[in-house]
Amino acid sequence: MAKFVIYRDVAGQYRWRLVANNGEKVAASEAYVSRQGALNSAQRVKILAVSATIVDNTTSELVRRLLNK
Repeated sequence: MAKFVIYRDVAGQYRWRLVANNGEKVAASEAYVSRQGALNSAQRVKILAVSATIVDNTTSELVRRLLNK
C-alpha cells in the first residue's frame, strides 16, 4: 500500500514523501517547521488528489512556440 512518510530533514525541519508500493518515491513536500504542519499537508494532498484532474500544458506550450516563430 502506498504511504506518506513523515521525516526530519538535515536542517531539522519536517517533510513528507509519498512512497509507492514498490518503494519508489513519487512525491515530496516542502519543509515545515512543525510536525503537525507536515501531517496537515500530507492529509490535504491525500484528500485533494482523489478528485484532481491532470492538465497537460505541453501541447499549449508547443503551439505558443510555433506561433511565435
